[in-house]
Amino acid sequence: MTEHFSFPTLLQMLDERSAAFRAAVAAAPSLDADVPSCPGWTLYDLANHLSEGDRFWAYIVLNTAPGDEWPSKDGLVAPREREALITWLADSTEQLLAALREAGPDRACWAWWQPLASLHTGAAVARRRVHESLIHTYDAQLASGAPQELPTTEAVDAIDEFLATVCTNTVPWPHEPATMDYHAAEGGSWRQTVDAAGNRFTRLTAAEAAESKPTAAIYGTASEMALLMYKRVPNDALRTEGDADLLERLQNSG
Repeated sequence: MTEHFSFPTLLQMLDERSAAFRAAVAAAPSLDADVPSCPGWTLYDLANHLSEGDRFWAYIVLNTAPGDEWPSKDGLVAPREREALITWLADSTEQLLAALREAGPDRACWAWWQPLASLHTGAAVARRRVHESLIHTYDAQLASGAPQELPTTEAVDAIDEFLATVCTNTVPWPHEPATMDYHAAEGGSWRQTVDAAGNRFTRLTAAEAAESKPTAAIYGTASEMALLMYKRVPNDALRTEGDADLLERLQNSG
């Protein structure tokens, strides 16, 4: 079962995932390579997006408060020469890490998600950026033709964080109430519930997971499960039991 990581561990993970992204960019045959998992984007576009996000959130954690209007981005564009781009990426990550260290884990800030299972704090931003970098590193590797499985520790937390940040909300579910269970082979099970009250999740114990009778359930490695949630692998890539259409309805609801 996933545990919440300490703030220093999240910062270390963010640094490591960002370094892995830069390594994928450095190894790619061309910055003009298409990114299959991000249709219409080249590897350069992906790198510009990730660096823009790092700089955007660096500003947010130090300069905003919950309830503020959606902040504008700085409009800076990453350089197109590979060596300069890699330096730009490293500087972007360092700006974010420095801002997070200054803000600390508990400082409140603006965020786009509802603060239900994931709060509007520096720690939640750090966790969100770990997984943004995690998934986009996979995208960059895919553009080079050499995708790798997600590291297990980060992948397990990516499942939990996705359910907490991306999924949890109070938007009424327009269909019949349903439950979806996710079972990661390395350990960890979660139940997502959707009904008139919205979308929420719980972490299941091993006993609860064994006895559960959800509307549908998905089984796979943590890497496969996280990639599925981010629509990086097709829905039929993992074993599903129960209502085969529930996953697509969930994906189309957000």
